[in-house]
Amino acid sequence: MSALAQYLAGVGKTISGSDRFFISAQPNETRDKLEAERIKCFFQDGSGIKSGTDLIIASTAVEETNVEIQKAKSLNIPILLRSELLTLISNTKRTIAVGGTSGKSTTTAMLFDILDRAGFEPSIINGAGLVRLQKQGQIGNAYVGKGDWLVIEADESDGSIVNYHPEVGLLLNLDKDHKEIDELKNIFQTFKEHTKKLFVVNASNTLTAPFSQNKKQDFSTTRADAGYKAANFIQTGFQTYFKINGIDFSMNAIGRHNMENALGATAVANQLGIDLKVCAEALKNYEGIYRRNQVLGQKNGIWVIDDYAHNPAKVAAAIRSVQPLAKKIIAWFQPHGYGPTRFLRNDFVKEISNALRPQDEIWMSEIFYAGGTTEKNISAADLIDDLKAMGSNAFFIEDRNDLVKSVRSHCTDNCAILLMGARDPSLDEFAKKFFEEL
Repeated sequence: MSALAQYLAGVGKTISGSDRFFISAQPNETRDKLEAERIKCFFQDGSGIKSGTDLIIASTAVEETNVEIQKAKSLNIPILLRSELLTLISNTKRTIAVGGTSGKSTTTAMLFDILDRAGFEPSIINGAGLVRLQKQGQIGNAYVGKGDWLVIEADESDGSIVNYHPEVGLLLNLDKDHKEIDELKNIFQTFKEHTKKLFVVNASNTLTAPFSQNKKQDFSTTRADAGYKAANFIQTGFQTYFKINGIDFSMNAIGRHNMENALGATAVANQLGIDLKVCAEALKNYEGIYRRNQVLGQKNGIWVIDDYAHNPAKVAAAIRSVQPLAKKIIAWFQPHGYGPTRFLRNDFVKEISNALRPQDEIWMSEIFYAGGTTEKNISAADLIDDLKAMGSNAFFIEDRNDLVKSVRSHCTDNCAILLMGARDPSLDEFAKKFFEEL
């Protein structure tokens, strides 16, 4: 939502907004950065909605009973969903939509960097902030360029990806996340059908490979037939090296999954006429995105890394990406939402237990509750019990504020700590506080 607000402000619209986390007398960095972009922020009490308001944009996370939705209806102000607005915006540009259940934000950012390096002057609307933009004091998840191209993260979690009609579609992967596999297949099939020209898929993923439009357009990190192939992956510390179609690439982004993200971005960019060497130059300078393998630093010989991982595949990938850094990994995870945790319980247990080495540990704190009417009939402790039964070193710590004190005795000389979780806006501050106290 903040990305859309910034984009519209960037093209000259008068924008205001509210959020349930804007609370009186409490500091809020997002609110400060939005107001610096001339986007007026209000508490979620209806005070920001006036009879002169032309249009309301609402996230699907906002219930019909919300006071602002009710006020908008009483004033007969039209209400659009986030995805409907993004559809309208994407129709004004030559749009590249990045879809898949993992890696969308990262790949969108990488593709934006490549297009920018190639002189395309692109725009971006992303699900996470780019570090390079955050260094300029921005939230970093939106930018209005002068060129014709727009790169967007296309979300399948609420089904909104089916609304877009991009010029180029990129499908990264398909894993059980917010929806069952068969439902996701139907959604991504519509995404393919709505893509006007070029559709690029990950041939390495058995569930996305059948969506291929033309194998020469696709990409692969395995022996699967594709026009773009990555090989010779090496991770040394926080640096990765690999080749794409024989050209050397290097990045300050750890994990094989990030090589795959870079490969997907490169496959699209090359088919837009950008030389592979230009792609490599752009990715060599890629600075990452907010809370994706974000290195907080080293304290007492221990690396601490913060990551947005929240579905089973992402959590497992994050763990594996950190393992080359240290002999022992202590991973902490805060599940998001009682409904999603119930839905993915068995998948979390399977993926995490498979990713952990015998010496590694997984810790969990209680599930993050974002509001709503869901039943609280599951606990993170249930997942920990399941993991223990699988033979994993698993620990439940209900209050995350007790984590530093509890893990200290588990740290070894060659150790790294990985903090994971999503959608809880206080997680970044928690990670920083954890690092300071370690």
